[in-house]
Amino acid sequence: MSNIDGISGHTHLVALLGNPTSHSLSPAIHNLSFKLLGIDTVYLCFDVNADELAGVMSGLRAMESWDGCNVTMPCKQAIIPHLDRLEGAAELMGAVNVVKKEGDTLVGYNTDGVGFMTNLRKHGVNAKGSRMVLIGPGGAGSAILVQAALDGVASIEVFARDGGPSYHHAGDLAERVCERTECTIELHDLDNEDDLRECIQAADILVNATSVGMGEGCTDSLVQPEFLTPDLVVADVVYHPRETQLICDAKAKGCRVVPGLGMILEQAAAGEAIWYDAAMPVDEIAKSIFE
Repeated sequence: MSNIDGISGHTHLVALLGNPTSHSLSPAIHNLSFKLLGIDTVYLCFDVNADELAGVMSGLRAMESWDGCNVTMPCKQAIIPHLDRLEGAAELMGAVNVVKKEGDTLVGYNTDGVGFMTNLRKHGVNAKGSRMVLIGPGGAGSAILVQAALDGVASIEVFARDGGPSYHHAGDLAERVCERTECTIELHDLDNEDDLRECIQAADILVNATSVGMGEGCTDSLVQPEFLTPDLVVADVVYHPRETQLICDAKAKGCRVVPGLGMILEQAAAGEAIWYDAAMPVDEIAKSIFE
């Protein structure tokens, strides 16, 4: 019996672990995908704090019908001691958003950066050998930083506020990434607008990986419109609203724009490829849920 016919005694489980999870779009995305693909699995959210992971993961390991999970804050790093192995970007950045159960082994992955880079390619952007400016090396930004370097981006100018936790984290992460890739990475103070303008105008790709611009009617942006040039690719991780102030400013300047909605869909698709070797019907899901 498939998921099209409803939950049965054979239905498997994929979960989202973190807190809070009630706002997540993942159940809508994955449950529709499972239905369309005929995968007999249900996707559910569970509010779990970091100090509860030991018991939760022990219980999930024992369930034959549990195939894996997504992981969100505050559990992306705290889950690592409860896994057996990390792969790719997860190992390099020390954060996990996808877990797959392989027999008795739990393997951790990070698909946030993959989702972003896939979204770029689907918008016709070849990032290999490019110069990137990345604003905000937090959770999403760190994943983008790592995957962009792994995918052959030549240089990344990272902007964060000097003295903040993400600034120091970015410095440590950049050192590890540079040791493992051919990418050059430099860290800058976000409050230095002259430096930001100079780096943007020398770049091929600009990425806002912060939450600035989120919320219907929000007109906030970390980038002045005059910093943008027509030959620049401008990408945002924010997907609500569909077009942020940064994206609107970039379109007005004639830039190629890459809105954030595609990233969340593509990172979800990468998760399903890991769990089930399945190709999520991304375009059909986007039309059904978001249009």
